[in-house]
Amino acid sequence: MFDMNPIQKFLYNLHPYLLSSIASALTLGQIALAFFLDNHASEAFQWAGWICLWTAGIFGILPIFTFRSRGGVPEGESYTKTTVLVDTGIYAIARHPQNGTAWLLINLGVMLIAWHWTSLILGSFSMVLVYADTFKADQYCIEKFGDAYKRYAERVPRVNFAAGIIRLLQKK
Repeated sequence: MFDMNPIQKFLYNLHPYLLSSIASALTLGQIALAFFLDNHASEAFQWAGWICLWTAGIFGILPIFTFRSRGGVPEGESYTKTTVLVDTGIYAIARHPQNGTAWLLINLGVMLIAWHWTSLILGSFSMVLVYADTFKADQYCIEKFGDAYKRYAERVPRVNFAAGIIRLLQKK
């Protein structure tokens, strides 16, 4: 194992799918409740929510194509079965575009559209678990790709795509 603080050790020792499973249930509950709750969101919040959801769609879909084209995925395998560290395309903007950035944007988008206390609570808890799960993913990637991933993690933000875009623009 690599150097980990106590919280990272705790997260690492949890079942691999525990955090994402709980976050999934919370997110699905958040989405389901949004259909039945009185919506008091302003039009501006609703627009912001839809922008978050469309942006989440981009961050959710692009990794599939990026991994297939640049990840050395063996023929017939899932796109997640990469053999090469991918640090270009969407992965030059955020280290966890799909199971981090996209998921957080879904929670935020539903919160803004529903604008109800239950949506805010479920979404907030889900967001905390999703973000915590990215630490587990980083540790897994360090084990898989070693120092190359550590160097990548120093350059590219975990989920903050705005910082990733700014970093890329400054680099050019």
